[in-house]
Parts: sequence; C-alpha cells; structure tokens
Amino acid sequence: MNFYQRVYELARRIPAGKCASYGQLALMLGNPRASRAVGYAMRACKDPAVPCHRVLRGDGSTAEAFGPGVQRALLEAEGVPFTADGRAALELCRWDGT
Repeated sequence: MNFYQRVYELARRIPAGKCASYGQLALMLGNPRASRAVGYAMRACKDPAVPCHRVLRGDGSTAEAFGPGVQRALLEAEGVPFTADGRAALELCRWDGT
C-alpha cells in the first residue's frame, strides 16, 4: 500500500463532526514531517468515500481546494464549530484517532 492509500484509509476513519490536521495524520502514519504530503494526497483524492473536507491545516483553517467557503459549509453541516476568525475550533472537534 502506498503513502496516499494509507492517508486515504486513515482519513476514512474520521467521523462526521470531527476534524484532523495534515500534521496529525502524518504523525499517525509514522511520518511526522510529511504533513505537506498528506495535503497533496487530499488534493489529489478523487474518491468521494474519503472525507477530505475533514482534514485541515494545523491552525484549523480551511483550504481553498474545494472552492471558496465549500469546505467550511461541509463541516458546518456536520456540526463542526468555528471560531470568530473563521477557523475550525479544533480544541472542540479534533479527532482522537479512535
């Protein structure tokens, strides 16, 4: 199984209403310095079964890869709380890996 496949397998485990950061997934995969590669994997993913929208930057900010406001709208529909400055409140919704 290649790195991207391992990223997708892990991302599929993130439940609705929870989020993880690129760095968190990299660490969970045993490659703590591979957060950028996790981001590339998320951007390249074409499988709708992989909830790529649940993977964020380390500060909780969203990516524009989905289009302006799309990732936030998807997360809000799942109940993910956001801070006043527009970042996901990771302290309230970070996935613990279980």
